Amino acid sequence: MSDDNSVTSTEYKLETDSELRFEIENKNEKVTITLLSGHAELFGTELVVKKSYEFGVGAKVAIFTYHGCTLELRGKPDVAYVARETPMVQYLNANSALEQLRSKAEQDDLQGPVAMVVGPTDVGKTTLCRIFLNYAVRLGRRPIYVDLDVGQGGIAIPGAIGALLVERPAPAVEGFSQQAPLVYHFGHMTPSDNGVLYNVLISKLAETTLERLQANKRAKHSGMIINTCGWVKGGGYKHILHAVKAFEVNAVFVLDQERLYNELLRDVDRSVQVIFMPKSGGIVVRTRSQRAEARDNRIREYFYGSKMPLYPHSFDVKFSDVKIFKIGSPPLPDSCLPLGMKKEDNFTKLVAVQLGPHLLHHILAVSFADGSGENVIQSNVTGFICVTDVNMEKEVLTVLSPQPRPLPQSVLLLSDLQFMDSL
Repeated sequence: MSDDNSVTSTEYKLETDSELRFEIENKNEKVTITLLSGHAELFGTELVVKKSYEFGVGAKVAIFTYHGCTLELRGKPDVAYVARETPMVQYLNANSALEQLRSKAEQDDLQGPVAMVVGPTDVGKTTLCRIFLNYAVRLGRRPIYVDLDVGQGGIAIPGAIGALLVERPAPAVEGFSQQAPLVYHFGHMTPSDNGVLYNVLISKLAETTLERLQANKRAKHSGMIINTCGWVKGGGYKHILHAVKAFEVNAVFVLDQERLYNELLRDVDRSVQVIFMPKSGGIVVRTRSQRAEARDNRIREYFYGSKMPLYPHSFDVKFSDVKIFKIGSPPLPDSCLPLGMKKEDNFTKLVAVQLGPHLLHHILAVSFADGSGENVIQSNVTGFICVTDVNMEKEVLTVLSPQPRPLPQSVLLLSDLQFMDSL
């Protein structure tokens, strides 16, 4: 049926253990969902009765109910249907098992479970992590969320890995609060661009987060939830094994791929539980261009916000006030390597970058480091800026920054990622 404003409005009555799925591809389309009665949740976040939630382009939504509910959908999504077959009950059972481990850890004052979610691209790894985190927080826990997916960047921006203490459920439409995340600069969209550096950063992030677990009692008992990249073969599989060991993982949830499940059963320590989980039937495989667009949107949200608008700052930075580095240099043949140097060392070598027009539109990470070798590579970053103009005559860069001038540090790290600021 339609109202006076010609906005399509449809009521959906959902039965027990079913979900309303919809997706939006049209940039000009907005869809509003309102819970009219009953109980429903979005990826573990409870919806408030009579409150409207608005979704825009790129949204792929599954609203689930355990006990039945009535929902009103206003707008014209590309697809909208009610699904009776859903893995949500299995996800809840998995969370219950994690909660039992947390209760035992609390009782014995031990570290809570460290769970990792793995699987190929577009099977719902991030969504399952969000469900686990939301359920944990609703039960009074304070888990640490770790995101190793450099392709999409759930905690900072693409090209980085990071960790976040989760203290409250994620708002239904947005992600978790980004207060004080711990972020490390990788600078590429896939681990294959520098696998040696990726493993170094995984080890550093694991060391730091495990230390932080011990320092915060509620977090210690709550444990960690770890999201991973969708590269699961060859080098990608080796990265998964490295992360399992580095983070001292207790449980690995494998989404949708039995081959990966069986390989992990064979290769991980017997103390690690490997659990196969089905993906949701509503998961949509994204094209390469859709993934690129999602990356751009993630960077845009970092500077401009999503629902709550942010107002970034634009200012000039003198060439002389900053040092820009890139981590990793082109590999040299063995005959050209200095005596005693391994070929792998090249991948973590700090290379000074000449300032010039080639920096235009590039993302730069602002490092906490003071500028010495390994200290820069393994230091976390304060945030990111984007170069919007390069003036060679005046020798200044114009940058887009979430914070006003001056930059908190002078050491900047060059990323492969670029962002065209169209606002």
